[in-house]
Amino acid sequence: MGKVKIKKADIWIDMTPMSDVMVLLLTFFMMTSTFVKNEAVKVNTPQSASKVKVPENDVVNITINPDGKVFMSMDNVNYLKTTVMGMADKFGVQLTPVQQEAFLEDPQFGVPMNKLAEFLNLPQSKRSEALREMGIPTDSIDNGDGTKGKSEFQLWVDEAIASGEDMKLCIKADSKTPYKIVKQVMSELQDMDQNRYQLITSFKEAED
Repeated sequence: MGKVKIKKADIWIDMTPMSDVMVLLLTFFMMTSTFVKNEAVKVNTPQSASKVKVPENDVVNITINPDGKVFMSMDNVNYLKTTVMGMADKFGVQLTPVQQEAFLEDPQFGVPMNKLAEFLNLPQSKRSEALREMGIPTDSIDNGDGTKGKSEFQLWVDEAIASGEDMKLCIKADSKTPYKIVKQVMSELQDMDQNRYQLITSFKEAED
């Protein structure tokens, strides 16, 4: 008895809808993703069992490295530009458009105002290395009449907060940073009546 041959039909799957979905997903992730700049000064934060979401927008990050040097960063470039120009006016520092652009390119800042223009003239690769050796001064500035005024750190915070309506402060210190340094920074904020800030830590799962 002869075998009956069944004609095999070609199976064709239309991939157009899947391609459309992939393009939509790719577009969605590209538009909602936030690119994180590579910070020159990195710290290993202490661990904590509390889990509180850190603010993502309109944030002033205060970073304290193990040596006690203070650095800052802001997520909003427009507010950052307003802040640095306000500080430049206070200290009589003239910044060229090229220097202003260089300041906005760096993810962190932390240079004494009398060295800011010289620092911004360095190539970007060398600025990262030089930044680690500086830091924002936290000593009170002499007013010239025997009295002490605010520190450069406090003035930076003042300008940063004034740049936006709802700026939030976050302190991120290394686990090896001496506590007295962290306390000094918090004391300077309290002297400015800035009593609302967050301490950033790494989440640690509670042990049984």
